[in-house]
Amino acid sequence: MKYILYILSFIISLNAYSQDEKKYIREGNKQYKEKKYEAANESYKKALAKNSKASKADFNLGDALYKQKKYAEAIQQFQKFVEKTTDKKLKASAYHNIGNSYLESQKFKESIEAYKKALRENPSDNHTRYNLSYAKKKLQQQQEQEKKDKDKDKDKDKDKDKDKDKDKDKDKDKDKDKDKDKDKKDDPGDKKDKGDKKKEPKPSKLTKEDAQRMLDALNNQEKKVQAKLKKKKGKGKKVNIEKDW
Repeated sequence: MKYILYILSFIISLNAYSQDEKKYIREGNKQYKEKKYEAANESYKKALAKNSKASKADFNLGDALYKQKKYAEAIQQFQKFVEKTTDKKLKASAYHNIGNSYLESQKFKESIEAYKKALRENPSDNHTRYNLSYAKKKLQQQQEQEKKDKDKDKDKDKDKDKDKDKDKDKDKDKDKDKDKDKDKKDDPGDKKDKGDKKKEPKPSKLTKEDAQRMLDALNNQEKKVQAKLKKKKGKGKKVNIEKDW
């Protein structure tokens, strides 16, 4: 009789535990519908604390995390659910949600792999097939953009190298010009030539008026000399006259 009472009490306690678990799941579902996702999180965790195998609480907890954009945590939660359940359709749904979490995180390769796993579990899921196609397009766009960015970086590096070469050429030209200027300044022959040029007398210009005056002066002088000669002839003396022109 004691054993029977013990078994009955054990069954009653298990049933009460199960009731608590379902109560928390119901609370979580209500909060989820009201978009109170953090509160729903707590309710699902309480349900799991009562029964760690509560598959509904596991799956719904992943959904609540996804709605809060906690994608890394949502992926971990759905992964835990996949490992616990043997139901193919539920596994497919969990993989589908893992794919969505990766898609939102712009991890398109991982997203594609998750959708493929979902289709292996449930090949007739057209929603997953559509998401797989969308993820592939996004991956292609991402790769094309990355290629463009790399090409731009290469072009920038080329332009930088060209600018460096131009600067080097400019510096070389400047150095050449400096050397030329230095040679001009340091050449003693140039200095000597410059000094000699300065010392050379410039030829004076003689105007017509000046030439006429000089001619008149010479004529007057000659007249004076002739007059003196006449006087001396009278005295009987001979004079030799030389004239410099």
